[in-house]
Amino acid sequence: MGRCIIVAAGDLTVGSVNVKEDDLVIAVDGGLGYCSVLELEPDILLGDFDSVSEAEKEAIALLKQQIPERIVELPCEKDDTDTLAAICIGLEKGYDRFLIYGGTGGRLEHTIANIQSLLYLKNHNATGYLMDGSGMICVLQNEEVRLKDNLEGYMSLFSLGKEARGVTIRGMKYELENMVLTNDFPVGISNEFIGKEAMVKVEDGELLMIINYVSE
Repeated sequence: MGRCIIVAAGDLTVGSVNVKEDDLVIAVDGGLGYCSVLELEPDILLGDFDSVSEAEKEAIALLKQQIPERIVELPCEKDDTDTLAAICIGLEKGYDRFLIYGGTGGRLEHTIANIQSLLYLKNHNATGYLMDGSGMICVLQNEEVRLKDNLEGYMSLFSLGKEARGVTIRGMKYELENMVLTNDFPVGISNEFIGKEAMVKVEDGELLMIINYVSE
């Protein structure tokens, strides 16, 4: 199965998105404007549409008349964010890999909410990435991941819970072996790639991983 690609209304930091035939593209509210920039045709438009232009509102209204199943209109007052609502639709359709663009920047609370949504995906047997032109953000939960040897830049790890136990890092400038990271002491910041395949493991807990690529 393909990927669920979500285009949100934060800061757009990429110039293009590679979409495959079996991907599902969801434009979240003001992310519809980004779809035009990225030359994407969204399969679903979702949101309360409080941050779209008047021209986009007219286009949404017309599409709602023509193909109503492509429009998911949400109330302004609700418990979940528009991005989390889009994630739930992707999960309902069977997707387990999510790429979220425009999910960082802008209002800090929305970035934090999107980070929490990555943990929501982990708890629902899926994986999500906040994609950025200079890097990406993901969540590790009781797992081991390997990072390619051609990466250049920095990686930071933060414990999302009180403790993340059994944290091991190999193949990077600063290595760890079976350590405990806590959420009140940021010891895992700004590790460096050194041209080797890297491995990161957490045996018990959740880690926020942030990768920043070196700009040319």
